[in-house]
Amino acid sequence: MEPKKRLGLPQVDLGILGGTGLYEIDGIKIIEEICLDTPFGKPSDAFFIGDLEGKKIAFLSRHGRGHRILPYEINYRANIYGFKMLGVERIISISAVGSLKEELRPKDIVVPDQFFDRTHRKNTFFGEGIAVHVSLDLPVCPDFAGFLYNVGKELDLHIHLGGTYICIEGPAFSTKAESKIYRQWGCDIIGMTGATEAKLCREAEICYATLSLVTDYDVWHESEEPVTAEIIFENLGQNIKNVKNILKQAVRTLPDHPFQECGCLRSLENCIVTRADLIPAEIKNNLKYLIGKYL
Repeated sequence: MEPKKRLGLPQVDLGILGGTGLYEIDGIKIIEEICLDTPFGKPSDAFFIGDLEGKKIAFLSRHGRGHRILPYEINYRANIYGFKMLGVERIISISAVGSLKEELRPKDIVVPDQFFDRTHRKNTFFGEGIAVHVSLDLPVCPDFAGFLYNVGKELDLHIHLGGTYICIEGPAFSTKAESKIYRQWGCDIIGMTGATEAKLCREAEICYATLSLVTDYDVWHESEEPVTAEIIFENLGQNIKNVKNILKQAVRTLPDHPFQECGCLRSLENCIVTRADLIPAEIKNNLKYLIGKYL
């Protein structure tokens, strides 16, 4: 019997991680609010379990209600592990980003397919007695990303598929020199959360895709005002409406089963390097939702 059933936790079809500006979802019928404790501590907030378009959804506010948590303070491991405890196999992440390309305009939506990680956070569930090395050549589930992009196109939105998201530590925005260098490196958008979530979702064998909401041109653009929190929230309004429409339509048409061909649900297969009998019992217990089926 799976751990989630033993603990009486609900089985959830889809996880949604809300970022700046997205703190609730229109049309969701809240069934219950669950506060979880994980081996990695407490998630950012309670998980709201609800019904949306006939599917059971788990919604979590990445920054907590009232936006209390800075990007580098987020307990990413607890957030993703919490989703795993709820049986989530697919996560849609929503985040505000800056644009590093002229053609990616404020109020556009980008579905990136690559990350460049410049953070220094705890971005793995493993270590301390167990060595695991997952593949990250495709850090976003290509099938899931393509599905969300097609939904956005059907809604006639300004949405772009592909591109590199450079993830910085924050909380301050970039200097002009940094922004110009990121452009020279070929990065397309800039944010503070996506790469960490993508890595952990891969280790958790969860299909991950992110809808990145462009709010500004960072600080590189000579004819545009440098990014400020005021500009971000001003431009987020319309984008939040658009992404809520994407979520509704995506949930309505989402296949009942994850995209089996993508390999996300088997990403730990043959990746656990440590011999099973040498993995400490406490680690085995703490990571049972991740590695239980392989041991």
